[in-house]
Amino acid sequence: MSGLFEDGLGLMVLGMGFVFLFLVVLIFATGYMSRLLNYFFPEVLPEIVARPAAGASNSSGVDAQLTAVITAAVHQHRNNKNS
Repeated sequence: MSGLFEDGLGLMVLGMGFVFLFLVVLIFATGYMSRLLNYFFPEVLPEIVARPAAGASNSSGVDAQLTAVITAAVHQHRNNKNS
């Protein structure tokens, strides 16, 4: 019986060792592929486009109205929740 137990223990250690080695190789392979892709296809930074000042005044009116609507909705929700 002890021979069977030793064989099982040996197979378990061998299997866990293979899984561990596979995961280590996988970590290095994905790191290498990531560096390789970043080398051949570098990330392009988006261009920053300045908006005209006239557009900012129009959006602020909408933002103020949207803020008032959201505030009213939250206030109404809280009042209905307490009742």
